[in-house]
Amino acid sequence: MTSQAELAERFLALHHADQPLLLPNPWDAGSAKLFAFLGFNALATTSSGFAATLGLLDGSVGRDESLAHAAVIVAATPLPVSADLENGFARDPEPVGQNFRRARETGLAGASIEDYDREAEDLYDIGLARERVAAAAEAFHAGNARLVLTGRAENFFRGHIDLADTITRLQAYQEAGADVLYAPGLTDINDIRSLVESVDRPVNVLARPDGPSVAELGSVGVARVSVGGGLAFAALGAAVSAARELLDQGTYSWYAQSRVGGATSRDAFR
Repeated sequence: MTSQAELAERFLALHHADQPLLLPNPWDAGSAKLFAFLGFNALATTSSGFAATLGLLDGSVGRDESLAHAAVIVAATPLPVSADLENGFARDPEPVGQNFRRARETGLAGASIEDYDREAEDLYDIGLARERVAAAAEAFHAGNARLVLTGRAENFFRGHIDLADTITRLQAYQEAGADVLYAPGLTDINDIRSLVESVDRPVNVLARPDGPSVAELGSVGVARVSVGGGLAFAALGAAVSAARELLDQGTYSWYAQSRVGGATSRDAFR
């Protein structure tokens, strides 16, 4: 069995390859097994995708349930797993550090922390945000396994369209100990290039329908591309389309895709 330290080391090394690391976000053990079978090299949880499986909106799942879910994804495959730990399930640095120490116990190779206060519906002050990243980094870098911490600047995702502040925040998180930097919502290739050139850590970009392709992102130095809840909601969208055909037309053309996916799934679950 691969140790947690080895998984974390492999996960970080994947950020320094010739091509961006493609990081799919499974929402349950079955989707994790499927993505591993298809050939992905690492996985990450999705807070929105997992919440949807519970009939909840993103941000509605608590710490204990999220960590239990992370453990399920870790156990499903031998791949490194990073967890979306939202805002660390706390405001102040000390409880954030405690929660990240608890996250270590799930077997994760890494996790992310964002700088958005869901209760106040605003970004944390940059000083507090930096301290929160530092607390998470201390928890993740201690002990025998040095886990990979991703620091997230939520500006563009939360309506604060300010590239300069985004870069300033990510530079602060780099100094606080983040191993990977992430600004979800960035789609302009020139903005992404500016971000990559302004920091000294691997940069993750969230795939968006109106965003650059993986090849374009790789050409400006992006190290990792993730999809958030995209694949989970694509699966739900397919289910809605099939169900509407059944309900409205009483026909079954959707079974053609079901047979293809079902055959792949059976191989993945062996």
